[in-house]
Amino acid sequence: MSALRAAAIFTDHMVIQMGKPVAVWGHTYSGRIVTVSFCGMSDTVVCTDNTFKCVLPPVDSYGGPYEMTISDGEETLTFRDIMVGEVWIAGGQSNMELELQNEVHGKEELQALCKDVRFYYTKKLPYMDEFFYIDERNGGWMLPDEMSSRNWSAVGYYFGKRLAQDLDVTIGIIGCNWGGTSASNWVDREQLAHDDELRSYNDEYDAAMEGKTFEQYCDELREYNEYVAKWEPKIAEFYAEHPDGSWEDAQAYAGPARYPEPMGPKSPFRPGGLYRTMLCRIAPYSVRGTIYYQGESDDHKPAMYRKLFTLLIDSWRRLWNDDIPFIFVQLPMHRWTADPDLKNWCVIRKAQEDVYRFVRGTGMAVALDCGEFNNIHPVDKTQVGARLAMQALYMIYGRLTREQATSPMCTSCYRKGGSIVLCIENASGWDIRGDIDGFEISGEDGVYHTAEAVLEPGRITVTCADVPHPTAVRYKWTNYAEVCIYGSNGLPLAPIDVHI
Repeated sequence: MSALRAAAIFTDHMVIQMGKPVAVWGHTYSGRIVTVSFCGMSDTVVCTDNTFKCVLPPVDSYGGPYEMTISDGEETLTFRDIMVGEVWIAGGQSNMELELQNEVHGKEELQALCKDVRFYYTKKLPYMDEFFYIDERNGGWMLPDEMSSRNWSAVGYYFGKRLAQDLDVTIGIIGCNWGGTSASNWVDREQLAHDDELRSYNDEYDAAMEGKTFEQYCDELREYNEYVAKWEPKIAEFYAEHPDGSWEDAQAYAGPARYPEPMGPKSPFRPGGLYRTMLCRIAPYSVRGTIYYQGESDDHKPAMYRKLFTLLIDSWRRLWNDDIPFIFVQLPMHRWTADPDLKNWCVIRKAQEDVYRFVRGTGMAVALDCGEFNNIHPVDKTQVGARLAMQALYMIYGRLTREQATSPMCTSCYRKGGSIVLCIENASGWDIRGDIDGFEISGEDGVYHTAEAVLEPGRITVTCADVPHPTAVRYKWTNYAEVCIYGSNGLPLAPIDVHI
């Protein structure tokens, strides 16, 4: 068996980030001298502890195809058809994971794919056992074609397509996402332990495993998987016959839903798990930045989300030793038919805007209008991908202005008589697509009343006759509602929650 191996992310067709040092790492026998060569540059190190890491100088121009060689004096690896372009991580949960084949425009897109987007999917492996490394190598960088691109992240693809068209370079997307995951799954467990609130994610895991052996946990997991294998066809059968059937009736037919799986060492939902088994497997591959779509699975702890998300960004940047830009999606409108309006998604959206305001190097794509009632997985991802790309084209590449790329957002407010005036950035004009609604105003008692709003360039005046001395204003403070207010740039007004 060959002793020389590069990390799994190094394969034919890969995209190397232009303008950043090129880190290349892997394994061979200790004591061997490893040389990595690429684009006329090379680096040589002595392998220790059976691992090596070489760092080549940045490549200062786009282009390709090129070859990379890795040699340890006994063996040589050669990777071909390498392009120097722009590389982005596509992280998050199921709305980033949603595949192009399942996106509303996916079938037609697969017939006319952008040829300048390449994709690497980090293997979804939650546990490092003897099969982990074999499974990890059963993949690689993919070229766009109708078959392989079916499983690409739709958001990641549309983001990459827009960048490729505007920049005229090859875009590499590294998918690193898993449906249903909390941000706590993507942060080092030890970092969670340092915070009194965030430690609760660790505590819940420890409580689930208390008094339980690994073998007992594995038995529970096996029984769960056997149950789900029988339950899933039944639930699909029910909805095939009753497409508008209720969730309660579906479970009466198929049996109770038991998601998620038992918490334990093999669960992708354990704190810090995917940070180790997925994120650390692609670091420190040089990237330009990260796009991220997540938050739904932390709506049970919305008050913690600002702190958790801030920690996640810091954790990823520490792992890469690089202040990589972090562009994320603010959650869209969503509510299940059977659920009350708990307004927990409102708190998540507010936390996301706070992160955008206070964490350097972040961009936020407002997607308030991209949700679907009673569907947590909206199937049209074109706007989400485009808005993420617009943020990158403004923040990183200087191809758009701030107002062209960014939604109207409230920056401050002041009282004027019996009204509150909201100061709005990125709003030199307005595009109203229905009734002006969704504004609420309150006084010292904290009770909100429906309010009227008058929109002018750069400001909104909010008034309610029942609140003569207003102290606070909210806009679209609800888990789900229709959206009708857009800036003249075509982007929706972001939710608002401000106090005098």
